[in-house]
Amino acid sequence: MLKRLLDVVIASIALVILSPLYIFVAYKVKKNLGSPVLFRQVRPGIHGQPFEMVKFRTMKDAVDGQGNLLPDSERLTTFGKMLRSTSLDEMPELWNVIKGDMSVVGPRPLLMEYLPLYNIEQAKRQNVRPGMTGHAQVNGRNAISWEEKFKLDTWYVENQSIWLDFQIMLKTVKKVLAKDDINESGEATMSKFTGTDKKELD
Repeated sequence: MLKRLLDVVIASIALVILSPLYIFVAYKVKKNLGSPVLFRQVRPGIHGQPFEMVKFRTMKDAVDGQGNLLPDSERLTTFGKMLRSTSLDEMPELWNVIKGDMSVVGPRPLLMEYLPLYNIEQAKRQNVRPGMTGHAQVNGRNAISWEEKFKLDTWYVENQSIWLDFQIMLKTVKKVLAKDDINESGEATMSKFTGTDKKELD
């Protein structure tokens, strides 16, 4: 109850304070990438329940001759990279926090298609609300492997506390200012999770 109350208070205050920046970023996205300004995608929330996550767009809708979207590296613009490196693209998720879909701190909401790929330990990340930032984000983010991310996520689920959340929020501010670990090495974005090798489960 306390965590949920703090989520609503923090997200509401942040939304009011950041509203001028929110409007400015929306204008720049419209100017640089066109409509729609927001990127919406169904993600798994607590206990795997789907919800619509909202972010600012960072990619163009460029397609090939067959109408298929081009690779992320070709659609992610310099402007989009700037939004991601400063985490400004995440601002609309404050609405998701206020609505109760997300928390300020928790494992990041990934893709619905990953749910059946988790092993028992990895699936623990769905026992809490997903977060705008999390333990994995301040300890490597996209610069670490999927297995390392999931270990950090499950550690958070098993050790969560209000004090830990405040520590993660403080570290998040430092990471954003330093623009650390935005992308996987050699990739425009993080590569897709395809499941854990069975050998790693033995």
